[in-house]
Amino acid sequence: MFAWILAATFSATTSATVVDSGFLPVTNLTLAVATETALRENEQLKSLRAKWEAMQERLAQAGALPNPMLSYSGMDLAEGGDWPDTSEKRVMLQQAFPWFGKRKLREQIAAKDAEALRHELDALSRDLVMWVKEGYYNLYAEQQVIAITRAEALVLQRLAETAQTLYSTGTREQTDLIQAQTEVTLLSQNLLERLAREATLKARLNTLLNRRADAPISALEKPPEPVASDEAATLFEQAAADSPEVRAAQSQVERVELERRLMAKESAPDYRLGLEYRDLRENDNMMMFTVSVDLPIWFEKNRAAVREAEKMLHSSEAARESAKRQNAFDVQDASFRLDSSRRMLALIRRELTPQAEARLNAHEAAYRTGKADFMDLLESERFLLETKLMAVRTEAELGMQAARLERAVGTLPAAADK
Repeated sequence: MFAWILAATFSATTSATVVDSGFLPVTNLTLAVATETALRENEQLKSLRAKWEAMQERLAQAGALPNPMLSYSGMDLAEGGDWPDTSEKRVMLQQAFPWFGKRKLREQIAAKDAEALRHELDALSRDLVMWVKEGYYNLYAEQQVIAITRAEALVLQRLAETAQTLYSTGTREQTDLIQAQTEVTLLSQNLLERLAREATLKARLNTLLNRRADAPISALEKPPEPVASDEAATLFEQAAADSPEVRAAQSQVERVELERRLMAKESAPDYRLGLEYRDLRENDNMMMFTVSVDLPIWFEKNRAAVREAEKMLHSSEAARESAKRQNAFDVQDASFRLDSSRRMLALIRRELTPQAEARLNAHEAAYRTGKADFMDLLESERFLLETKLMAVRTEAELGMQAARLERAVGTLPAAADK
């Protein structure tokens, strides 16, 4: 009877998760495939990549001359004139020229804007890879927890059968059997909560892969266990060289320096060259060459613009140093957490799990001989279950901390440039 109740409970929790979403399930999904798919299909990344490609078109615009101006005018007597066939017609072509060096500086500023957006694209690519890896490790761990929870039902069934046998012989109380059934109910409740969390994690991973949130994902392939990280000094050096945030801050410093140089040139006049043709009805036609210059006489405005650029340069330099400090902290924090997770996982595998298994076996044998009560046996079973779940969670934490360290160091994903 108890075995039937156990099977019915866990089959109900399993069937409750079957959803027809109209999508074929993702099978044999590996961590590498998930990250490659996200880099290729994620719409947020596509949007930023298209924006960066659009920004590169500004270089030609910023370095180009303004459009020339073609003007026509006619002049005749106010009274008695032959309009529109005036006695004097003028056609003028004018081209404005910024002061020497301004066009080049504007083009370089546009290039720095595009470069900053490129670093933003790199940062989003790295963020996306980190999010996918975190989601993958989390989902894989949750699927393992569900599998362990279901397998634990068999352990409870064995304990309950032992309690049933001893109760039937009169050596144990009926409360032991009731306690075992209660434990199964609690396990079923926990499984329902795990299935709900699994659905949420699948939806999150589907969103990153640009799939509908309810698209089914089958059991994930086991992700590789991260290898030991490099020395902290090496990681700091690599992070300083490869971090997109630090690179973006450096690009901003260089951009503001170019802006300061451009503002210093604003006090120099722009000029215009013109060529005018005059058609005179009663005289010979004439050609005229004109030169015009701006008069940048509002000196305080120009000086204020230079001071603004200098202060923005100080601000950008401070932001760059702040980015370096934050990046170093991220590397140190992720490296420490990764090492802690690795040592914790080794401790669980080497000592805690064997101890929990031995404890359960000892209590089960003692219970059969009447030397231990059923609560001690259940406590040992719970401890072993928690140890197994702790190992799975620590494995996931190890993978997620490796992903965060990879993000902090700034390793560029292979597909990010495609």
